[in-house]
Amino acid sequence: MVKSDHPLHALLQRDRPVLLDGAMGTMLHARGFGFELCFDELNLTQPDQVAAIHREYLAAGADILETNTFGANRYKLSQHGLEDQVVEINTAAVQLARQVIDEAGTQALVAGSVGPLGVRLAPFGRVRPEQAFDAFRQQIEALVEAGADLLVLETHSDVYELQEAIRAARAVTDLPVVAMMTFTRDDRTLLGDTPKKVAQALVETGADIIGANCSEGPAQLLRLVARMQPTVGDRPLCAIPNAGWPERVADRIMYPATADYFGDFAASAAQAGFALIGGCCGTTPDHIRQMRQALEHLPSLPGRSPVYTVGNGDNGETTEASEPTGLAEKLGRGDFVVSVEMNPPRGFSTHKVLAGAHLLAEAGADVINVADSPMARMRMSPWAVCQLIQRQVGIESVLHFPTRGRNLLRVQGDLLASHALGVRNIFVVMGDPTAVGDYPEAMDNYDLVPTGLIKLVKHSFNMGVDHAGTDIGGATSFFVGCALNLSAQDIEREARLLHKKLESGADFALTQPVFSPDLVERFQAAYEELFGALTLPVLVGVLPLYNDRHAAFLHNEVPGINIPPSIQDRVRRAGDEGRAEGIRIAIELLQALEPQVQGVYLMPPFSRYDMAAEIIEAVQPAAKVA
Repeated sequence: MVKSDHPLHALLQRDRPVLLDGAMGTMLHARGFGFELCFDELNLTQPDQVAAIHREYLAAGADILETNTFGANRYKLSQHGLEDQVVEINTAAVQLARQVIDEAGTQALVAGSVGPLGVRLAPFGRVRPEQAFDAFRQQIEALVEAGADLLVLETHSDVYELQEAIRAARAVTDLPVVAMMTFTRDDRTLLGDTPKKVAQALVETGADIIGANCSEGPAQLLRLVARMQPTVGDRPLCAIPNAGWPERVADRIMYPATADYFGDFAASAAQAGFALIGGCCGTTPDHIRQMRQALEHLPSLPGRSPVYTVGNGDNGETTEASEPTGLAEKLGRGDFVVSVEMNPPRGFSTHKVLAGAHLLAEAGADVINVADSPMARMRMSPWAVCQLIQRQVGIESVLHFPTRGRNLLRVQGDLLASHALGVRNIFVVMGDPTAVGDYPEAMDNYDLVPTGLIKLVKHSFNMGVDHAGTDIGGATSFFVGCALNLSAQDIEREARLLHKKLESGADFALTQPVFSPDLVERFQAAYEELFGALTLPVLVGVLPLYNDRHAAFLHNEVPGINIPPSIQDRVRRAGDEGRAEGIRIAIELLQALEPQVQGVYLMPPFSRYDMAAEIIEAVQPAAKVA
C-alpha cells in the first residue's frame, strides 16, 4: 500500500480521482516524429520537444506527469542500437519532467513509465523470467535514482511479465507501484487471462495500485476495472484508456473519442470509485483538460465508495462475452426477429456466401443461420463462415451444431472453438444421417443427443466447467436454440420433447418449415394443456416455394413437411411464375404467423437469397412495429 508519508497518499485522500497526463507518443507523432524513430531517445536529442509536451499536460491540469520512457528498456532500445544508453535515457526523462514541474511551481509528481520489454517470455518466447527481471531492474533503478516519485508499469499484455516488473520494482525501491494490464476486445489479455485473474496476480505480487490501460476505450476500461474491484480489496484502482479504437486514415492513425467524451469518462470513473485516471494512446492535453474540468465540477464524493455495479456469474467473473448476444437481446425485448439460413460453400471460396449475407443484412435480416453439412453433404466448416459473416458483414450469426458424428471430446473442443471465434448463438440439432449424403460409409456415432448437449452447454460450459467438471478458464455465454417440429404426427410427444429441452436450458426454438398457421396454434394448445403456456421464443420456419416440382418434392420426400393442397395448387397454376407465387405465399404466411410467434426462420431454396430479401423487405415494416 502507498505509505502515509508519501505525497501520492495525500492526493489519494481527496474526494475525486488523481489525474495523470495523456499520451506522449501521440503528441510526438503530431509534431512530425515518425513511428520508426525511438521516441525515448528524444529525451537526449530533442529535450525541448518532450518538455513542451509535459508543459501542455501540466497546464491542462494533470496531477502526475509520466516520463517519456515507455520503451526505455534494453530490449526495445536494442532495436535502435541504444541498449547501452538505458541509464542516460531514463535519467534525462525524469529530469525533464521534474524541470517542467519546478518551473511551474506546482506540486505535481513524476511517474517513471515502464512498458513491456517487447519480447516474449518463456514458455511463449526465449526470454527467461530472470532475464526479464534484470532488464526491468536496470530501467527502474535508473528512474528511481533520477528522482521519480512513483512507478507506472503500463500496457502489459502478459501478466507474468508484469509480475517480473513488479518484483524488480520491489527489489529496488519502496516507491508506490501502479500496475496496469491491457486487454483485447473480448475483455481478456492476449494470453486469455480475465480481469479477475490479473487482479489476483498483481495483488499477490505486491502492486500498490491496480488497473488497466490502453485497450479499446473508456467504456471497456470502466467495465474491466470495476470487475477487478472485488479482488483487490482496499487497494486503489486506476483506468487509463485509449481515445477509442484506432483507425488508419491515409497515413495517419486516428482515434475517435473526443475530449468531451473523456470528460464524461472522468465523471463515471469518479462515481465508480477509481483512484487514478488519465489518458493513453490518442489522448491529448484537450482530453486531460476536459477531464480536469469534469472532476472539478463533480459533487463531493467522500471516500469514493464504488457504485459501479458488476454482475457476477457462478465463478465470480463476467466478461464482455457474458453480455447478451444481439439475438438474445432482441428476443428478450419481444422484437420480431428475422433469421435466414445459409449453406456453407462446397469449396474454399467464400465470395458468394458473403455477398449473400450482405444482401440479407441490407434487406433487414437480424441474424444469419449457418447450416452444418446439410443433407450430410461435404461443405466448409460453419464456424469459419459464421466468423467471416460476423467480421466482414457485421451481422450476427447462429451456428448449427449437430451432435451426430461427434464424440464427447470433439463436441467440447468445437464449443471452445466457436466461443473463441465470437460465435455465441448456437442451434443444437441431431443432424442428418451420413447414409443420405456424400459419404454414406462415414462414421455416424455420437455421445450426446441434442437435449444432453443443451444441458452440457447451459449447465457446464456456461458455468465455466467442462463435462467432467474441470475448469475451462471462464464461463462461456452461449445462447442456445433447439429444434421443434410443428408438423409432428404425435404432437403430445413433440410437446414433451420440447419441454425436456426447455428444462435443459434451451433459450429459443427454430421450427421446420410450416405452410399453415394452424400448426402453430395446434402445438401451443397441446403444450399448454400439458405444461402451461409456452414462453420459449419460437422462430417459425418459412420455406419459399420455387415451382411446382419443388413443392411436390418437399411434400412427398422430406419428412416433417406437409404442404396443403390449396398451396400446391397455387404454385402449380402459377406455371413459370412459380417463384413469384412462392414469395407471395411466404409473405402471406409470415403475416399470418407474426402475432403468434417471436420471429421467422427463412430457408431460401437453392441458395436464392434474393427471394429471402424480397420477403424481408415486404414484411419489414410490420415486423419492426411488432
